[in-house]
Amino acid sequence: MNQLNLAGRVAIVTGGARGIGLAIARRAAGSGAAVAIWDIDRTAAEAAAATLERASAHVLDLTDEAAIGAALAATCAAHGRVDILVNNAGITGGNAPSWELPTAEWKRVVEVNLIAPFMVTRAVVPRMIDAGYGRVVNIASIAGKEGNPNASHYSASKAGLIGFTKSLGKELARTGVLANCITPAAAETDIFHQMTPEQIAWMRSKIPMDRFVKVEEIAALACWLASEDCSFSTGAVFDISGGRAVY
Repeated sequence: MNQLNLAGRVAIVTGGARGIGLAIARRAAGSGAAVAIWDIDRTAAEAAAATLERASAHVLDLTDEAAIGAALAATCAAHGRVDILVNNAGITGGNAPSWELPTAEWKRVVEVNLIAPFMVTRAVVPRMIDAGYGRVVNIASIAGKEGNPNASHYSASKAGLIGFTKSLGKELARTGVLANCITPAAAETDIFHQMTPEQIAWMRSKIPMDRFVKVEEIAALACWLASEDCSFSTGAVFDISGGRAVY
């Protein structure tokens, strides 16, 4: 596996205890970065951090603004600063037609998938601006481009994350801080447990390569976007959907 140069960098990965987030944490650590895993699952976060060099685990609810501030302070105490932020944590909220989804469930998905990344970014980015360098990578979804049926809450939250990234990229364009997002097709992770078999089969049927994306493939793209090699892309949306979306 080729390695990107993240030597000396410090990365926060939300939802970094498993799945896509853990793959990104591993790839970043393998490329020389110190990694702060932010996750709500203490056991999984601590176990993940224990497998990596220069890693720390920070347990928090990402929808709690005070908890975000405390985790950021603890991260900086452990590692000195933050150079990279990967907003990866998310939930699907189950599957149903829009008119059958409970309002509370709709709000919860938007809160975790869109409002939480905004609050984390709002806390972290000023430190990057002060340092004159930073990389923000938001993990959105192909659903945010196309709108998956029976997943309107998830699709809307990821579309919002794409829009947020575009605005953020323009706002930061002259600061040395870049913000981009990735729109993967589905990967076989624990999030599948929140979905029906019919929804999973439908998602695979939409992918011309006829397979789900590997978490390691997403991690490779995320870590390139987190590196100095990515220097002239900001506010951009990077597709990794096996040919499903070509725009």
